[in-house]
Amino acid sequence: MRLKSIALAIIATLTLGLAGAARAEGPAFKVDPFWPKPLPNNWIFGQVSSVTIDAKGHIWVIQRPNSLTLDEKGAFTSPRTSKCCVPAPPVIEFDQEGNVVQAWGGPGEGYEWPKQEHGILVDDKDTVWLAGNGATDGMVLRFTRDGKFIKQFGHSGPNKGSLDPTQFGQVADFAVDPAVNEIYFADGYGNHRIIVLDRDTGALKRLWGAYGNPPTDNTPAGYRPDDPQFANPVHCVKIANDGLVYVCDRVNNRIQVFHKDGAFVKQFVYDPETRKSGSTWDVNFWPDANQTYLIMVDGTNNQMHVLRRADGEVLSTFGHQGRMAGEFHWVHTVAVDKAGNVYTTEVDTGKRLQKWVPVNGAPQ
Repeated sequence: MRLKSIALAIIATLTLGLAGAARAEGPAFKVDPFWPKPLPNNWIFGQVSSVTIDAKGHIWVIQRPNSLTLDEKGAFTSPRTSKCCVPAPPVIEFDQEGNVVQAWGGPGEGYEWPKQEHGILVDDKDTVWLAGNGATDGMVLRFTRDGKFIKQFGHSGPNKGSLDPTQFGQVADFAVDPAVNEIYFADGYGNHRIIVLDRDTGALKRLWGAYGNPPTDNTPAGYRPDDPQFANPVHCVKIANDGLVYVCDRVNNRIQVFHKDGAFVKQFVYDPETRKSGSTWDVNFWPDANQTYLIMVDGTNNQMHVLRRADGEVLSTFGHQGRMAGEFHWVHTVAVDKAGNVYTTEVDTGKRLQKWVPVNGAPQ
């Protein structure tokens, strides 16, 4: 790691324990147990891996039909074993009331569908980006909003490493910079990098690892608080209105912040005692003019945190491990609409999409 990066890390790192950190500041939320409405067509969710919101305020998810157990999809087996249910299509669009608007996705002509669905983004051009974290998911797909295939970037196959510009390593998340027509990939479950491409041509613009260093693939597995590289997975990338880029280095329990050119700015470390899958799974921005808060997913501890974006301080916490409405099992990703409603997804055996409504502090 460069000496400059070391100095910056020492100055800019804040370690923020979560136990007992909740404070009466920032927005607070209650779950809406009746959102979304029951799925049509005898459908059932598998693991719901990602959520995004389009310009209309519609909520989109990508979910994993293949994660359903035989008893969950008994109406789909041959012979049929029960009245319920049928796997829902992978991509589903909901309106604000929780009605299904449309659903599509799966293998088709001209592209390689992921072995395991993971990330989704509806961009400002109303196109839909999808990726997977299956072992050979080295590609990213782009579709129209009604499911017509546009383009594939990369291809399925063994991982080629974090310096290879032709293939990805199980991309987890996306962010778009419309002003310069660039797309950022959190890459990912196999690679250890952020990679930026021209959104239309796929031409490589730049890539970087932790602290803005060139990425390498020799990072040992498991949590290392001073890791000079991203661990796997590099699980989120988000661009704030002020141009700062937020990256979830999940297993290392940290959010790193960069300029768009990859220059390291600062990092926040959360609950460093967390092991296994780490504490920083996803973040998204509060929709006020200054994006005052970050809403952060801690999937290992099954909690959501409201952070002050300026310094990363934890202001409040909501959710808890459990099976009831308002509880989580492997909460995975988060999206926030213009009214401050928060949408969370769950994988493993959680298999849910939940909506959280602000009870105070809603954006004005």
